[in-house]
Amino acid sequence: MNEQFEARLAELEARVAELERRGSGDAAGTSMPTGGAVAYQGDVHLHGDVTWNIGYSPDAVLELSVARTSEVLAALGHPVRLQIVRRLLRGPANAADLQEVVGLGSTGQVYHHLKALGSANVVEQHGRGDYRINAKKVVPLLVSMLAAADISGELGT
Repeated sequence: MNEQFEARLAELEARVAELERRGSGDAAGTSMPTGGAVAYQGDVHLHGDVTWNIGYSPDAVLELSVARTSEVLAALGHPVRLQIVRRLLRGPANAADLQEVVGLGSTGQVYHHLKALGSANVVEQHGRGDYRINAKKVVPLLVSMLAAADISGELGT
């Protein structure tokens, strides 16, 4: 229930920020508001119960940080890192477990990828040597993977 409250609060804060931005006018004067909405939601039971619902205007999405967004996309864009994320979406794991799943020769290689995923706030270390994905990031990560599959044509729609 607390996660639902936090997700709803984040959604409302984003809407208020967008309304305030629209009310102040476009500081750069370079674009007109497009209107509409982009949203995603989920109710997932992989390693705990996670409910998430968020929506933004297209204009607000286009104003998000390019640096932070590209860091996350780059981290997820590596095949080994995506395999690590897929495994961690099912539950916490240590480096040795992840090494086995992705078929790397050493845990040092796994730590290299975990560092990139950690820098992008995708994966977090929990305790000594255990890695996990924060519950608040489960649905956004699944949506990112689904959107990438959609863009690639894998979904056949």
